[in-house]
Amino acid sequence: MPTSPTFTREPAAEPYLPPATQPVRAVVWAIHLVVPLLGLWLLLANPETLDIKWQHELSHFWLIIAVAGVNVVLGGMISRAAARRHDARLLLVSLVFLSSAGFFLLHGLSTPKIILGGPNIGFDLSQPVGLTVSSIFAFASALPLGERAARTVLESASTLRGVLGLLLIAWGVAALVPDLTPLSTPASEDGLSLGWYALVGVALYSSAAIMMFRIHRRNPSSVLISLITAYALLAETMVAAISQRNWALSWWEWHLLLTAAFVFVAYSAYIQFRREGSSAGLFDSIALSATVRRIQAQYDEALEELVGHLRRRAESPVPVATRLAGKFRLTEAQAAVLDRAGEALASERELTERLGALVDVGHRARVGAAETDLLSTALERVRQAYGDVRIALVADGTVTAGTVDYTEADFPGGRSVVQDGWVVHPLTVKGRLAGAMRVPLGGTAHDEALASLLAGQMSISLENVRLYGELSTLFQQYMSPAVATSLLADPEQAALGGSLVELTALFADLQGFTTFSERVSPGEIVDMLNRYHTAAVPCILDNGGTVVQFVGDAVLALFNAPARQADHAEAAARAGLAMQEAARRVAREVAAEQRAGLLSGVEWPRFRVGVNTGPALVGNIGSPRLRGFNAMGDSVNVAARLQSLAEPGTVVIGSATRERLRPGASTRSLGDLNLKGKEHSVHAFVLQALAD
Repeated sequence: MPTSPTFTREPAAEPYLPPATQPVRAVVWAIHLVVPLLGLWLLLANPETLDIKWQHELSHFWLIIAVAGVNVVLGGMISRAAARRHDARLLLVSLVFLSSAGFFLLHGLSTPKIILGGPNIGFDLSQPVGLTVSSIFAFASALPLGERAARTVLESASTLRGVLGLLLIAWGVAALVPDLTPLSTPASEDGLSLGWYALVGVALYSSAAIMMFRIHRRNPSSVLISLITAYALLAETMVAAISQRNWALSWWEWHLLLTAAFVFVAYSAYIQFRREGSSAGLFDSIALSATVRRIQAQYDEALEELVGHLRRRAESPVPVATRLAGKFRLTEAQAAVLDRAGEALASERELTERLGALVDVGHRARVGAAETDLLSTALERVRQAYGDVRIALVADGTVTAGTVDYTEADFPGGRSVVQDGWVVHPLTVKGRLAGAMRVPLGGTAHDEALASLLAGQMSISLENVRLYGELSTLFQQYMSPAVATSLLADPEQAALGGSLVELTALFADLQGFTTFSERVSPGEIVDMLNRYHTAAVPCILDNGGTVVQFVGDAVLALFNAPARQADHAEAAARAGLAMQEAARRVAREVAAEQRAGLLSGVEWPRFRVGVNTGPALVGNIGSPRLRGFNAMGDSVNVAARLQSLAEPGTVVIGSATRERLRPGASTRSLGDLNLKGKEHSVHAFVLQALAD
């Protein structure tokens, strides 16, 4: 977790500028960098008239001390940020400021008449050498450091600081102890000519500024643009120091450029501090991309923790942000802002979750869903968003919610009842009280409205489930479950019309039905049909078939319509054999009852079954006011003819059905049969068994 998170608008803190303003700002920034170079050129071009000398050692000394102090403070702050964020780029930037501050201080201490009596070589070389050293750190800080390189830099932090410290101490001793080294020996009044070696520092600072500017283009930041400006001004300082004329205006100019570079960064950091109210994240925009992503992840984690605390706000009377302020080193103002932001986010997330639960409840009220399944699954989902929601259904005209019994009179106009931190809403079906839902009231202004929406959605879902259940039960008493469910889900399927489908038709009727009907009472006829059909229909449905109609003692079933089946021929053949086995069980039961005198001794008819495969027109046939699902075609007619030729207790199939059975099916050929209404003979088989 972060030690002290700050909450910035972006990695940058710059205000948005319209597109037309941005080029103008870039031009102004460029002018600020060009003007010092133009001034230097004018001074050097007119040394006698413009580049005059002004020698005041005390003013120079205190200027250096002040700027060096600013550098030390900046370097220390960035160094702490580097340690806190564990970031290699911040470490290198801190070394830029610390190295330049150290050598600048040594330059100030070498001022003539302060420690040493007169001009000395250390006075001339301290700052150029310091700027060159810091240019190396500046260039390295702008490089796109990868994970391995960044880890290497961080592991070398102590070494880099130690080497820099030893270099400064050694240089100070060499430059300030009289006559110890050439650095403390007298030099000319005009100083040493640095020559063109200073261009190395110019190149390094310029490259660093360009690379940093590319980072700024991706993530604009006021502190980052200040650092870029500082690098550019340091490059100009090296240019001004090439032709060094001690105490001339051109010489003072590079001092002022150096001062401007560091003061500009310090001022930007101060403005950022005023804006943020904390120094913890002042330099985050300079950090590596991986560090910024890690910081953002830490802030997200902190905010998630805050939201989690807020959603359990009853655990402590102390504001959550106040408890987190110490953990993340936040100011009072930041804690207050964080508290408000967390409250808003928690409220928004709670609202989103509750609306999502409403949508889920609506999705669960689907065709074929059982009421108990709806209530259990919906209640589980709702409790995730609304808390300990309770649902009770009406029993004997009353419903118990909590410790109170309610009737319709307790909800006049469908209004809810508030009871001890709960709101009780009626659940209605067809305008009548069907149950009650008790929802805990939370701390948001939307709780009652959302609870009312939830109750309305649950009432609609409950009514839909019950309506679908009633319709399904009613439909399935007159048609197959597949057709009933299909029509409930899509009533358009009940429109008149049809389509050509390859299917397998199964015809079954009772041989000897006419003779039986003449010899028994109508009641025994109905009992016989019901017992046979009760045994036969499950054989069809369990194999995926659809019972299209009953015509007296006959049954017509279709396979592969309306529900599609890849093995419809085998499924129909399996259903035919199962029907004959079921009929034999019924015959044994009837024989036992006849022996016991419970039924007359008239022999009951026996099933014969015909099965055939082929194309047929399948759809709703009839009139706009009365229609039925059926199939028409030669394949269906052939199934009816095969059934009429079958022996009682057998299943006769056509050749097209035989070809679609798996190898191993046991059949007995009946040869080519001449069927009524057919010009050509049909080869048929008696089906004895199917392959295992």
